[in-house]
Amino acid sequence: MDFSFSDEDEAFRAEARAWLTEQLEGRFAGVRGRGGPGDEHALYEERLEWEHALGAAGWTCVGWPKEHGGRDLSLYQQVIWFEEYARASGPGRLGHIGETLAGPTIIAFGSPEQQERFLPGILAGTELWAQGYSEPNAGSDLANVQTHAERDGDEWVITGQKVWTSLAHWAQWAFVLCRTDREAPKHKGISYLLVPLQQDGVEIRPIRQVTGTSEFNEVFFDGARTAVANTVGAENNGWKVAMGTLAFERGASTLGQQLEFQNQLDHVTALARANGRSDDPTFRQRLADAWIGLRVMRWNTLRVLSAAGAELPREAMITKLFWANWHRDLGELAMDVLGPHADLAEPEPGYELTALQRLFLFTRSDTIYAGSNQIQRNIIGERALGLPPEPRA
Repeated sequence: MDFSFSDEDEAFRAEARAWLTEQLEGRFAGVRGRGGPGDEHALYEERLEWEHALGAAGWTCVGWPKEHGGRDLSLYQQVIWFEEYARASGPGRLGHIGETLAGPTIIAFGSPEQQERFLPGILAGTELWAQGYSEPNAGSDLANVQTHAERDGDEWVITGQKVWTSLAHWAQWAFVLCRTDREAPKHKGISYLLVPLQQDGVEIRPIRQVTGTSEFNEVFFDGARTAVANTVGAENNGWKVAMGTLAFERGASTLGQQLEFQNQLDHVTALARANGRSDDPTFRQRLADAWIGLRVMRWNTLRVLSAAGAELPREAMITKLFWANWHRDLGELAMDVLGPHADLAEPEPGYELTALQRLFLFTRSDTIYAGSNQIQRNIIGERALGLPPEPRA
């Protein structure tokens, strides 16, 4: 595996870095580094304007094919963009779910009419998306969805509940897994619907998290409607489309996430040096272990992306389990480095949490969402290693 960058790649890096520097040290300096985990509510209007600026300059959806409005960047150049974005402390993306999940799914499985209708808004940053997958009894067991849709002429009428729906309170649309044939077996009879959220019959209730913010929401559908033409893929074949969406989640943007992890580790390391914790051999070893773990994460991701074809290689199946535990441990290390100050919020303004306190609190959820550690181990055992499935009652 050759992970070196060509002269053309380095020229692209310089272009991306120059644009990000100009914008984030100028007009958008106020949003730099804001809107990440635990800070999701920060500067919403300003970050929405940032989405529009990204779209206008052609810096959204950089890996999409050119015929769908993207730059059709190579894998290496996508990696460069996401890394430079993180290195520049670009703000948390409001359009992330549309760009990395909804859009690629519509490109892969949607009709030309759906592509024409929905892709431009994602590219421009003018239409935000949410993911309607998890339910109270269908989190890790996604095929157990009970939200259902009934045909009424050329529309679906949707009834049910979704939960842990990221950014639904700001989104205009959601892609929603619905049971459209309640007599079919568990993985059958499910359709993948594109549903407008700003309508009668949709109630969105933010879930207040331990960080004090509300990235997640409960979404209730009570007679909500969407056109039958907004069914992605064939009716009752939504499971295939849903699995395709999950595969897109493990793209090049994960390397940008890892560089953000590096920024957080650098913050913890600098603090340890400043307050003398780095003089303690135990703390030095924990900092070194964190650095090593991040390098392992990076090289495995590059290995996975370089080998990925129609299906992800089995090495991809360790990714979520590894980074979730690493990130949770980093949060605990940050609190230990802070020592007694970990218990004190910033008095001005209004006793707000510090960045490292938000890191610690938010990372408690990393080993739960998007498939808990227990589920991840089952996936590794059954799908990667071919072990017998876990006994089910």
